[in-house]
Amino acid sequence: MTYPQDPQPGPHQPAPPYPMVQHPTGGQPYYPMPAYLVAPEPKGMSIASMVLALVSIVFGFTFLVPIAALILGIAGLRKEPAGRGMAVAGVIISSFILLVWALILIIFLVVGLSVFGVAVSTAG
Repeated sequence: MTYPQDPQPGPHQPAPPYPMVQHPTGGQPYYPMPAYLVAPEPKGMSIASMVLALVSIVFGFTFLVPIAALILGIAGLRKEPAGRGMAVAGVIISSFILLVWALILIIFLVVGLSVFGVAVSTAG
């Protein structure tokens, strides 16, 4: 008894979704899978947030860089689910840097006002 190599679809067997293709090296025929090009999900704001937050650690003398990192991180969390980890890292690092800036500012204000207040009270 011989069996056919390529059975024809009948009422009990569904038709193949793609035509069969002979293998280039002469192997068994196969059904090629369609090639779908999937666009990568955007992660630009998340990457920028993390990079700016890391840069603000090194160049901590400015407070504008961590503010930009925080804004981009929050926008990245809302608009780019693929870059969530980088956006979270950017938000956490930039928030920490801004907290340090706020503490430094408070210390300088308290020290400056107390020195100024002492100078005014001794002069009068």
